[in-house]
Amino acid sequence: MTPLITPDQMDALLANGARAATGNSIDPFPVVKLFTPDAGATWLITEADPEYPDILFGLCDLGIGCPELGYVRLSEIQAVRGALRLPVERDLYFKAEHSLSFYADLAHHARQIVLA
Repeated sequence: MTPLITPDQMDALLANGARAATGNSIDPFPVVKLFTPDAGATWLITEADPEYPDILFGLCDLGIGCPELGYVRLSEIQAVRGALRLPVERDLYFKAEHSLSFYADLAHHARQIVLA
């Protein structure tokens, strides 16, 4: 089974989290995209809390037209199941081309995460 977040991705998420914890204003590129294959939920994750790596930050879209920036627990994402009871997956081909604020602005206007 493919892990939702690889060790290299977690290292990058923790590094971004450490930078954010210093109080610096950062606008990193998303490190990982998670999604429900049988529902409309998508998460673009940019950082993990260095003290509590289960706590992630990013753009969260539960598929109901209200995408928002916020915190989410990895353990809760791992427990999510869609209509067909399929687990959340990592987009193996996702490579961010923009910063998180760019995706958040697009999502705000489109009311869903749009990957442009």
